[in-house]
Amino acid sequence: MVDFWVADLGKKEEGKLQIEWAERNMPVLMKLRKKYLGNQPLRGMRVAACLHVTKETAVLVKTLIAWGAEVFLAASNPLSTQDEVAAALVDEGANVFAKRGESADEYLWAIRTIVEKTPDIVIDDGGDVHAYLHEKDRERAKHVKGGTEETTTGVIRLKALEKEGSLIYPVFAVNDALTKHMFDNRYGTGQSTIDGLLRATNMLIAGKTVVVAGYGWVGKGIASRAKGMGARVIITEVNPVRALEAVMDGYEVMPMAKAAEIGDVFVTASGNKDVIRWEHMKKMKDGSVLGNSGHFNVEVSVKDLEENAEGWREIRKNLREYKLKDGRRLYLVGEGRLLNLVAAEGHPSEVMDMSFANQALAAKIIAESTGLERRVLNVPKEVDLEIATMKLESMGVEIDKLTEEQQRYLESWRLE
Repeated sequence: MVDFWVADLGKKEEGKLQIEWAERNMPVLMKLRKKYLGNQPLRGMRVAACLHVTKETAVLVKTLIAWGAEVFLAASNPLSTQDEVAAALVDEGANVFAKRGESADEYLWAIRTIVEKTPDIVIDDGGDVHAYLHEKDRERAKHVKGGTEETTTGVIRLKALEKEGSLIYPVFAVNDALTKHMFDNRYGTGQSTIDGLLRATNMLIAGKTVVVAGYGWVGKGIASRAKGMGARVIITEVNPVRALEAVMDGYEVMPMAKAAEIGDVFVTASGNKDVIRWEHMKKMKDGSVLGNSGHFNVEVSVKDLEENAEGWREIRKNLREYKLKDGRRLYLVGEGRLLNLVAAEGHPSEVMDMSFANQALAAKIIAESTGLERRVLNVPKEVDLEIATMKLESMGVEIDKLTEEQQRYLESWRLE
């Protein structure tokens, strides 16, 4: 018997169709599922997972279950759950505690619920479960054999824990794997952020001035896709190296205080708080659209927006209109939460194929290893190469191989 808290079990058949479509487009993870099905590397393991409950996540969860794990799943964002997928996963044997639109209290309750199952492995997206275990349930944290982290934001939080010597168990920084952040963060978030903007506003991107706050891999992806659709793109940054890179990639770079006066659309992707605040909002043009693609809903100061508005109304699905006291109107997408998951469906299955292959293999390493250091660990290079090779094969792409002589040349220090 599974335990669950979902919106509507009657939606399970709809969810199964969604999962079937994702499985068709996630060949690497499906091949890995089949490859290790026989020896069940996660047999007897309890896995607590806090992830966006989407059809792509369902493919990962089904893989973990096929490998022998008992999975307890909570949502990593109150608005990112696809209720039909949650229902289908219960029917597939997962313990799911997630509903779209859950309150802040319900969100924390779901995290507490999966932690109280005393997991052996923690798979997190944003670091909330890792933080909960370290702050509120250190005894259960001592039982955890190891964990993984999917996001830049979560890895930053874990490295802060490690730096102060407080990390209780080893965690693989899945986000830092090349086959994750170079593709998921750039191509996945880039496309799905534009998708969310279009679904929420149906605006024409061509001719608009789009301001992207942050030029990490996520910001690069958003900027590239907006530019490709005909937008004038402005980058704001605090990191001089990234700012210089943006300039040399052909973008305008300026402080947010200046960009606020000329932007039509603003998207935050920095991982920090209050990137857009009242001092910027008061300079914005009437009709400006604000959205966020960072993990937490703190990058656009919704508090500042609400305190300086006469009121707001839901003018379209996932789009709020705030009427300011001077008569201007600003529009906020998806309550300032991850707009690509709130207003769209998140990353395409093809890119999550690699991200979740990393998650699955990292969980396998944790289950099979002893004595891992209590540090934030890199996913082994061999795993990255294996996933990239499998992805290329699934796409029908062939590449060259080094000859023995070439390999010797690369490994030698001698002049030849």
